[in-house]
Amino acid sequence: MKLSEKFTVVLGIALVGIFVIGLAWSISTGLAGFWKGLPFWVIVAFCLFLLIYDSLKSTKK
Repeated sequence: MKLSEKFTVVLGIALVGIFVIGLAWSISTGLAGFWKGLPFWVIVAFCLFLLIYDSLKSTKK
């Protein structure tokens, strides 16, 4: 995998991470509150884990 492709993968992870973490933070600090927003935080963490795992797996090929 070329360096530009690796950079694109890292940039994609960063952009998706910023978006979903910002969304989860917005939900938790709004009307939902922390405890009602907690299930969404769990989903976000799991999805980010899957994204990072798959990206690392594809860059090692």
